[in-house]
Amino acid sequence: MHLLLQRLPRRAVLLIITPALLALASCATQRDGGAALAPTAVMITPALISAQKLLLQQRKQDIAPLTLAPPPYTIGAADILSVVVWGHPELASAVLNTPNPAIAGVENAPAAAPAQGFVVSDDGTIQFPYAGDVPVAGLSAAQARDLLAQRLAPLFREPRVTLRVQAFRSQRIYVDGEVKLPGVQPINDVAMTLTEAINRAGGVTPAGDQSQLSLLRQGRRYRINLPALIQQGIDPSRITLRHGDILRVQPLDESKVFVSGEVVTPRALAMHNGRLSLNEAIGESGGINPLTGDARRVFVVRRNGGADELYQLDARDTGALAMAEAFELQPRDLVYIDATGLANWHRTLSLLIPGALTSAVSAGKQ
Repeated sequence: MHLLLQRLPRRAVLLIITPALLALASCATQRDGGAALAPTAVMITPALISAQKLLLQQRKQDIAPLTLAPPPYTIGAADILSVVVWGHPELASAVLNTPNPAIAGVENAPAAAPAQGFVVSDDGTIQFPYAGDVPVAGLSAAQARDLLAQRLAPLFREPRVTLRVQAFRSQRIYVDGEVKLPGVQPINDVAMTLTEAINRAGGVTPAGDQSQLSLLRQGRRYRINLPALIQQGIDPSRITLRHGDILRVQPLDESKVFVSGEVVTPRALAMHNGRLSLNEAIGESGGINPLTGDARRVFVVRRNGGADELYQLDARDTGALAMAEAFELQPRDLVYIDATGLANWHRTLSLLIPGALTSAVSAGKQ
């Protein structure tokens, strides 16, 4: 084919190529009786931006259940209690040897030091001299103290009992993801707040996304955006964690936006504290390619559930820059800049007949 084109007159080359390109363009855009393959694009307008902001406000999850005042600490299985009956030191002689206090949850204790006290068994009781099995699980320290004093009252005149939790081991939370020290953290008599849990875990790593915190509680997942809370004047320390909570700091890689097509530098962009506008995405990719990019066809492809949403911006319109700045992208969005008709024609011709366009142009100059 290439040799045949070289033998033809100069002007005949374009007469042969043009119908073939038109046929290819028609096949590329139509199928099954002329039905378009691409979904219908929704133009980005000020009305669309306002509607999307309103929808995001409605979808915003209420974190009020996370800010409720936590109940007082209640004793549970595996806790170690320190019990003193005044005037009767012989009643406080139980000793529990703990080979590894760090694993057991005993804080600030040497590895070889035994933890002294009464351990709460799996059935929620402690064995105390003269009182037998005392059920203390689910009780506060004050309630357990009063119950033990009642058990000892028939044997001792007005027993004065002091009871406190020596080691907190029954309640814990789990911190995972992009923190320096992921793992289990025990809950003590001081309420465990969100900021306290993150600080105990060593803080968020540079690869962590502070706008994408996930808290799983009793089968329900809460999304927490720390920078947004601070901007709204909400103190993150008001969020208290409960036994069994799982806190995960997601990595920045899970919140990227992809820019491709006719931009100077196609790339994947990380969001800035959970925010990235369409204007920022294009700007950080070097802008629209001035030679091949079609400013009329700026697309945003978004996966919403099981369906794709397609949005289009005509960057030539008045106010397009303001609309691009106001259009908020979401994690995993794809920004695509289409090529001009001339660029598509050149590329299609180069694929169809490699070197033919260069030969035709060179011949036309002679």
